[in-house]
Amino acid sequence: MGDILTLNGMRVPVNLRWLAFGVCLTVLVPVGAGQTKARQGGSPHDVAPVFRVTLLGTGNPRPSIDRFGPSTLIEAGKVRLLVDAGRGASIRLFQAGGNDLLAGIDAVLLTHLHSDHVVGFPDLWLTGWIFGRQTPLAVYGPAGTAAMMEHLRQAFSFDITTRRDRDEHFAPSGIELNVMEVGGGLALERDGVKVTAFLVDHGPVAPAYGYRIDYAGHSVVLSGDTRASDSLVRAAKGTDVLIHEVLSPEVERRLSKVSDPEKTARIIAHHVTPEEAGRVFARVGPRLAVYSHIVPSPTQSDDLIRPTRKTYRGRLAVGYDLMLLTIGPDITINRRPTIPER
Repeated sequence: MGDILTLNGMRVPVNLRWLAFGVCLTVLVPVGAGQTKARQGGSPHDVAPVFRVTLLGTGNPRPSIDRFGPSTLIEAGKVRLLVDAGRGASIRLFQAGGNDLLAGIDAVLLTHLHSDHVVGFPDLWLTGWIFGRQTPLAVYGPAGTAAMMEHLRQAFSFDITTRRDRDEHFAPSGIELNVMEVGGGLALERDGVKVTAFLVDHGPVAPAYGYRIDYAGHSVVLSGDTRASDSLVRAAKGTDVLIHEVLSPEVERRLSKVSDPEKTARIIAHHVTPEEAGRVFARVGPRLAVYSHIVPSPTQSDDLIRPTRKTYRGRLAVGYDLMLLTIGPDITINRRPTIPER
């Protein structure tokens, strides 16, 4: 099974089993906002809008140095969106783009309010302000998001008041939040980017949403936390990239830090197994399926790929922190270059 990746301007056949098992080809791809060369053989003026996805964190509630909490960066032209803000999201943003990226998020899209998806938000909000954000941060999320944001304002009122009014005098507008609670349907549209929210089935955790982002004739869909969901299949039809959560029941039972078998069974029941995800992928037919929010963290690529292949034969990759997907006529997979600490 093979495919074509664009490597430094050359179209090269790739054995996708390498990608599926978490091995990637390192390609230096420009990471600044703007445009990129559209196709091999085009003129220097023949450019296509940038549409990039960076998996900032591919983990879960379990602390892991290799898999930070769930968070995904979408760069679509001039628009920068963050889907969920799990543990370490600000660290990954700073690694990927320094002050400019950390302070330059236009909107945060929360899939649901489980702690592992939001615990990094206060850090993103406050540290992004300290590092230069001048405008309010837009936050989209399910019912309950507005109350959470108001309580965060109260919890950090001492820090905000001190830095805004008495000490550093950071921009007052930069600490403001514009909060919108979403239902199913169009959530955001600006600068050619359209974000659609759709309900997913996360068991008793409701409401929970996935998001579809459309830009420049291409799209990416993020499942959020969900069991196998017909609404996701409908929303994801025709997408280029489907980023889906996954849980390995065998590894969860063997290596979970939750010792109560009944609680472990509940955790498994709220997520998608590799075989179930494969059936979802087969129904959707994306150009590329990617696993992220991988439960539990010790799960290896082989734990996911082999069972998925029972039900799905398309292009598949197991996500890792700082995996960079560039979506266009081809879909490339690289590790995002990081900025050295000084």
